[in-house]
Amino acid sequence: MQRKLFFIFLCTAFVAGLVLDGMPAKNEIRVWGGKNVDFKDSDGRVWHGGQLEKQDWGGWIEKLPRTAEVRNLTADAKKLAKEEGYDEDLFYAVSWAAFPDVVKVDLKTGKGLFDVTYLVGEHWSPNNRGFDIIIEEEVVEPLYVTPGKDEIDIKRYEGIEVKDTVMSLVFAGNAKTGKGDLNAMFSGIEVVPSQLAVDPKQKVTTTWGALKGQRQN
Repeated sequence: MQRKLFFIFLCTAFVAGLVLDGMPAKNEIRVWGGKNVDFKDSDGRVWHGGQLEKQDWGGWIEKLPRTAEVRNLTADAKKLAKEEGYDEDLFYAVSWAAFPDVVKVDLKTGKGLFDVTYLVGEHWSPNNRGFDIIIEEEVVEPLYVTPGKDEIDIKRYEGIEVKDTVMSLVFAGNAKTGKGDLNAMFSGIEVVPSQLAVDPKQKVTTTWGALKGQRQN
């Protein structure tokens, strides 16, 4: 009996190993907006240029995003970026689309659950830019409004499930925000495998930013 149980255990372990070996690896992917070159941050993490397409890690799809420069950041914005573990360099540019165009990015993450962090620096419209953040065809952040000019926002979405090995992200202007600027954008996207088992239907969203510093029109 013991030999039979041991044989069954070995067979089960072997089959499980084959299944796991055949599964695509879950990848960490980081992208910074408005750039077509990679950037290595102070922690040694590589952020791929958001103006690139058809890369090993993914890239923009359908239409090349436009770019804009965030010329300045408030002192509070720089402090927040540092506190949350991000180089301020990541917030000085954006990839954006002129409404009704949208920004679309595909990331070759592999299958599994992922935590997604959205980074943005506002270069123009103080609290007047409204759009939806859509991940895997689900609106994870409806009617989002960016912060004031030269300020930053950091938002996290946990337990995003990818079933087909490629994570799709869409940033789409939405007139229901009631804002005058519907040009959607991003400064950074960070995707890492979830460390904890999270029900993908119960997303956890945290807003770390939306700083209320000096306003410049």
